[in-house]
Amino acid sequence: MTSKSKARGSGQKASSKMRNAISSFPSLGIFVFLIALISLAILSGTNLRPPLPLYVAGDVAAQDVLATQNLLFEDTSSTLAKRREVAALQPPIYDLDRSPISKIQDKFRVIFDLINSPMASTSEEDSIRWQIEELLNVEVSRKTYHHWKEESFQTIFYTQALPYIVDKLNKGIVADRTLLLQNRNGYLVRDLAQNNETLHSVAFRVDDISTTKKGLLKELRKKGKAPLRTRNAVLTLVSPVLTPTITPNRVETQLREQLAVDAVDPVYYSIKKGESIVRKGERVTLPIQIKLQALLAHKNQRFFPYQMLGVFITTLLLGGGLAFERRGRRFCSLRDEDLLLTTLLIILFAGGAKAFTLLQGNLDGAQHAVDILPILYPVPGALGLVGLIFGIRRCSVIALITSFLCTVMMGGTIELFLFYFIGGMLNVWLVQHAESRKDIAASGLPLMVGLLVTWVGLALYQQLDMKTVAVGSAFAAANGLISLLVVFAFSPIIELIFNYTTRFKLMELMNLEQPLLQELMMNAPGTYHHSLILSNLVEAGAKSIGANSLLCKVAALYHDIGKLVKPQYFIENQGRAKNPHDKLTPAMSTLILVSHVKKGVGLARKYRLGHEIEDIIQQHHGTSVIRYFYTKAAEQDESLCKDDFRYPGPKPKSREAAIVMLADAVEASSRVLADPTPSRLRGHIESITKGIFSEGQLDDSELTFSDLTKVGESFHRVLTGIFHRRIEYPEEQRAGCIKNNEEKKGYHERSEKLKKGPAPEAA
Repeated sequence: MTSKSKARGSGQKASSKMRNAISSFPSLGIFVFLIALISLAILSGTNLRPPLPLYVAGDVAAQDVLATQNLLFEDTSSTLAKRREVAALQPPIYDLDRSPISKIQDKFRVIFDLINSPMASTSEEDSIRWQIEELLNVEVSRKTYHHWKEESFQTIFYTQALPYIVDKLNKGIVADRTLLLQNRNGYLVRDLAQNNETLHSVAFRVDDISTTKKGLLKELRKKGKAPLRTRNAVLTLVSPVLTPTITPNRVETQLREQLAVDAVDPVYYSIKKGESIVRKGERVTLPIQIKLQALLAHKNQRFFPYQMLGVFITTLLLGGGLAFERRGRRFCSLRDEDLLLTTLLIILFAGGAKAFTLLQGNLDGAQHAVDILPILYPVPGALGLVGLIFGIRRCSVIALITSFLCTVMMGGTIELFLFYFIGGMLNVWLVQHAESRKDIAASGLPLMVGLLVTWVGLALYQQLDMKTVAVGSAFAAANGLISLLVVFAFSPIIELIFNYTTRFKLMELMNLEQPLLQELMMNAPGTYHHSLILSNLVEAGAKSIGANSLLCKVAALYHDIGKLVKPQYFIENQGRAKNPHDKLTPAMSTLILVSHVKKGVGLARKYRLGHEIEDIIQQHHGTSVIRYFYTKAAEQDESLCKDDFRYPGPKPKSREAAIVMLADAVEASSRVLADPTPSRLRGHIESITKGIFSEGQLDDSELTFSDLTKVGESFHRVLTGIFHRRIEYPEEQRAGCIKNNEEKKGYHERSEKLKKGPAPEAA
């Protein structure tokens, strides 16, 4: 073949693989799975319970009302009252501003400049007095005006009155001191010049304008010995100018009040699940009404869209784990049947959990027993059914999805989820390690103990009371029994509907009295004997690497059932008869040998052996070349295409199929070994294994180099036992002399066959 034709051929192979991958994509299963997730998400966010009655304050309750969940809600009236109280306790803000002092001093300076000006003659007296009246905004009598002009008055004013006023203004005065007495919690004075605040109690003495005037008159009378006429003239001059330096700041006060109100935490009512809100015949009070309104407002809501969306996204992410291989690097071969079965189980048990909550709400009795009733729901039984069919990794993903959805439907917590998940995985482990129905039945006790221990651990973590722990322990033990019954009840239905080879079915197929095996024994005894030996090989190989040994053993018994169609064309069934291939061309012989795979798949479907066994029958030769007839044909025509002598495949997709392929090649080729000593057997096994690996037949399987080594060792142990040494009896010694020449001739014939490659039956 030219390089172009090789490139064209490789491109066609790649496109063919892509088309096969697309055609095998489980579109129906994925569609149904997504519809199921959407439906269950909607169901999880839908309240199906009937609305509870509403009682107002003063009514007599006609039935008991218990809280069905933990609820925390705000008491708006109490929160508002608390905020009002905090606002009332906030002290008002007053500003101490000394800027009016300079203005007052300037005004006094202007007044006395006018009085003492040279223009203040008798003719200008009325004009000056009018200007002073405008400045003071009061009428000034001629008598007072003339008194102000006296030097003695001005001396008393500047030396006694003005310093007193300035001192009082610096300390701070208010317009009316009685307003401060209304602030029972005190008040804050902000000194704008020094930028500090001082909290004063109501008892703190602060002068107002009235007390300042009185104090001024008292100061002038006692210390200045000023006459009454002078004191009145000073008061007439000071009163219009005197202004408070401590003033209320209403804007800042409101801002402080708002900050204090915003810092107040809302008042919440806490309702615990199972708490009695009101008893039958009890009169409803206002606090009870508030609790009922909050509870009913939440419970009477029919749909929770955010919960629906959250559940769908979470289950979709968990469901993505179904699409990955063991190594997590690529998509695995999901089938519609796998997804349909998974979807059916999830719908049945998640939907049943929603119905279980409705039943739970209608039960009367001890509240603690009703609260932990979900412990009785047999989620481990559903996962036990999954464990009969799938591997541990896929079971783990299904366990996460089922446990999560059932917990959401139950309205449970993380503790309930852990109980379902741990119990389910325990049941998966027990089921997958059972070898018979008796073992499955015996697994009920370990399952009950495991569920009991799991519940006790979670109950102690939640610090539940001992009475609840005891009731829950009984429920957990009963869950184990119910889960066991679920496995026994539903497994035959799953086998019948989905044609799955569960462990029960595998154990039935392993019975050598099966009609198909009996027919194989009668019509193809050589193939039957080969299958029996192969079953022992693959069982040992599977156990050595932790693969499904039961599936391998059963698949090995049925892997060559396609040879029943034309058993005489396979050398192990010919005995001493002539080989019919001697009269056929190599191409025709190849077609006959290749057809036994397709015929075997057809018989497997007819006898409903299951998808797993069908796959192994189809894959146990992969795309390997039938070397015997290819070599024979190549001697006649060197231009023939090697691909015409290949099995159609596909290559093994699982560890179990790869083990059957290796064991089939090793067992068939080992028959022609001369003097099969342990060392020769070991070398032969390694040679066959390396050849299959170098051809790329194991590329799609999950076997590692370590697995190949372990499988080869297990094959060696079994074959060494088959080809064991025997004691040579006297009769055999005498016969040996006679048959010596024949044995030598047979030895050379077997050696020549081994050099050419495996015999036709090995293909």
